[in-house]
Amino acid sequence: MAKGQQLEVLNALDVAKTQWYHFTTIVIAGMGFFTDAYDLFCISLLTKLLGRLYYTDPGSTRPGALPINIAAAVSGVALCGTLAGQLFFGWLGDKMGRKKVYGITLVLMVATSIASGLSFGSSAKGVMTTLCFFRFWLGFGVGGDYPLSATIMSEYANKKTRGSFIAAVFAMQGMGILAGGIVSLIVSAGFESKFKPPTWNEDPVASMPPESDYIWRIVLMFGAIPAAMTYYWRMQMPETARYTALVAKNAKQAAADMSRVLKVNIEAEEERVEHIAKSEQNQFGLFTREFARKYGIRLIGTTSTWFLLDIAFYSQNLFQKDLFSSIGWIPPAGEMNAIREVYMVARAQTLIALCGTVPGYWFTVAFIDVIGRWWIQMMGFFFMTVFMFAIAFPYNHWQQKENRIGFILMYGLTFFFANFGPNATTFVVPAEVFPARLRSTCHGISAATGKAGAIVGAFGFVYASQEKDPAKRDHGYPAGIGKKNSLIVLGVINFLGMVCTLFVPESKGKSLEELAGEIEEVEDDHRRSF
Repeated sequence: MAKGQQLEVLNALDVAKTQWYHFTTIVIAGMGFFTDAYDLFCISLLTKLLGRLYYTDPGSTRPGALPINIAAAVSGVALCGTLAGQLFFGWLGDKMGRKKVYGITLVLMVATSIASGLSFGSSAKGVMTTLCFFRFWLGFGVGGDYPLSATIMSEYANKKTRGSFIAAVFAMQGMGILAGGIVSLIVSAGFESKFKPPTWNEDPVASMPPESDYIWRIVLMFGAIPAAMTYYWRMQMPETARYTALVAKNAKQAAADMSRVLKVNIEAEEERVEHIAKSEQNQFGLFTREFARKYGIRLIGTTSTWFLLDIAFYSQNLFQKDLFSSIGWIPPAGEMNAIREVYMVARAQTLIALCGTVPGYWFTVAFIDVIGRWWIQMMGFFFMTVFMFAIAFPYNHWQQKENRIGFILMYGLTFFFANFGPNATTFVVPAEVFPARLRSTCHGISAATGKAGAIVGAFGFVYASQEKDPAKRDHGYPAGIGKKNSLIVLGVINFLGMVCTLFVPESKGKSLEELAGEIEEVEDDHRRSF
């Protein structure tokens, strides 16, 4: 697309040198993602503690565990809320504007993080029901952050480094997962040094001091702090020029906002903005034949790959504590007290996050505008498939004590290539390849399809990963296909992700309008009319 065809305000954004406002946008949008990941993943560190506190039978020979339906609900209900929030706030972001909706999601996340930690009830069922209620609405707020953060960053960025900037926002997810582990480590270590409870085998009752109920509440409520800290800065951000010009059709406001941000003088091209708004290219909606013809294959690509990726990614995250126990990296439950178990699970997750998860995100940030989105996604799915099969087929080999380091290494590499791969690119691409008036909606649809995969992973693999041997599964859980077969299924899912990546376009180095064909065709219509 020739530069002359692009609106001046949008061209100024596309060619702008990397400046301070780019970094402030990454931090403001990224802290939302930090909170999202913290809130979604910290629950997996606490489910064993909840099982001990609320479901231990007096006289039982082993600590209590959450019943399978409650374990699935506690782990998965936030994902259901996230799916609903992605669809609703994605649509609302295209109707009301990115900035207005951005503030609503943040307030919701702060309020529900605090409420989750204050979950009350006179019985175990009452506490779990209240917790699930608040975590659903927490997920609803988190869901809104996905399409809005991605869209805002893509619309603010220049085309040369846009991929790195969007990936940097998403990389804060890794920092949020890491923070969940670190906060849990600090809180549990503090409580253990204060109360020094004996192990379950030594004294079942004393191994669960009543004060340990505060641990999961403190960890959940901590998620409100980073979200609250960024509220003021979110409200100070101007609306994106692409929304203001191409959707709200306010050329003057777009030019004024970006003149202030970029510190240059930008002309308000009101006549051209009006012509673009009236063109047929900018009239058709989401559920039309024209949309299906122009963007249908892209939407199939972005939704299917995100769906498949999240089945693997979330099931790995949410049942990794069980994997660590099964290979003996975490001691048997009877040899720990309730607080020590939180510490050991958090330590394992923090180590995986440090060595595999976090570096993977930042490799994507470094290379996405060099290698391109498509190749990183294809490579990531390929190596996830390879390492998942390398864990799964010789699973009994990895269970032996002398081979545990090799298991952790392999397991960490699957996380590394998830994040230096499709976990980042599935977030980036939908924010780039759809038109401005439907960008937030289409990103929300893609993300919600991903969360449907996450729900399959969270609910399905809680059941599927249970061993056939009753001695090797938690009390009350039905037999599943076992961890080995579950990992083989995840490997097949990763392979299908490679196949579906063939539907995803490469968006490296092109302007958003060029990718969506928004202005190019409008200008052709304009010339033909004279």
